[in-house]
Amino acid sequence: QVQLVESGGGVIQAGGSLRLRCVGSGRMFTNYTIGWFRQTPGKERERIAAISWAGSASNTYYKDSVKGRFTVSRDNAKNTSYLQMNSLKPEDTAVYYCAANLRGSHYSPMYEYDNWGQGTQVTVSS
Repeated sequence: QVQLVESGGGVIQAGGSLRLRCVGSGRMFTNYTIGWFRQTPGKERERIAAISWAGSASNTYYKDSVKGRFTVSRDNAKNTSYLQMNSLKPEDTAVYYCAANLRGSHYSPMYEYDNWGQGTQVTVSS
């Protein structure tokens, strides 16, 4: 398994930007697809972005509601994935999680992710 820790959340005004970080340890980070998810109380967790273990910009997934605003990347030398969030909206308010899927792909559904971080809160004010 790989252990994951998210950071970078906080309170920000609508239209602003945040960059979330997901740092992994324990196993070979390069072999894991990294997914980004978010959840609001009372709603189901949703997959918003992912980047394949291949690490190519073409091997990424974005939910339609964040496409063009969010960018997922990875730096395997630092065992880290980043989620850059621009033009934030109040509806982006949620707890954000990263997760790892060994030898998965950017198309992997949520149930195929076995390793999860603790989450970081993002609050976007009007």
